Formats: sequence, structure tokens, C-alpha cells
Amino acid sequence: MEEQPLVVVKRSGAKEPFDRNKIVSGVLAAAKGRPVAPEQVEVLASDVEDRMRLEGLEVSVAQVGTAVLESLRAIDEVAYMRFASVYKGFDAADDFQRELNLLAKGTAPKAPR
Repeated sequence: MEEQPLVVVKRSGAKEPFDRNKIVSGVLAAAKGRPVAPEQVEVLASDVEDRMRLEGLEVSVAQVGTAVLESLRAIDEVAYMRFASVYKGFDAADDFQRELNLLAKGTAPKAPR
């Protein structure tokens, strides 16, 4: 049985095939210099892909990003903050403080506005 392609719907409405390599490269960039093994990143990317496939054949970029954040949070909080800052488009120190407060409370990550 052939696996159906997973499609990601971008914020603009454009659709593109799911590319787990984008997750791997984004997480590796966020984890640069951190004690995160490449194997952990590969497992994270596979887990996110599996979770997205359970959602259906089309998922939003927000669903993917939130799933990455949820998984990354358990691996390394600094890498989590770095990834969140890019994914959520932080542009002020208050953005970091708000995310740190959510991290400290154990609140699940939210998609960017």
C-alpha cells in the first residue's frame, strides 16, 4: 500500500509537500551549540511527521510548528526559545518574556498570530 503524500498549507494558502528536512534543518539551527544530538532531531522530525499524518492529508504550517515546539520543549529549552523566536517572529524583548512565562508555567505552545 502506497503512503499518501502529506501536504502543508502555508499561511498564504499555498500548498506544498511536507518536507521533514525543513524541520531537521530548523531544529538543528535552533540547537546549534546546545547538547542536542542529531539523532534526537531525527526522532523529533519523524515524530512530528507521524503526528501530522494522524491529522489528515493536509495540515497547516501552524500545526507543524506547534508540534515541533511541543517536542523541542522536552529536549532543550534554549533551543525551544530560539526556534520559537523565529517561528513566531519575535521582534521585541517582551515576546521572549511572554514565551518564557509560558515555558515556566508549562503551558502548551501556541501558534503565532
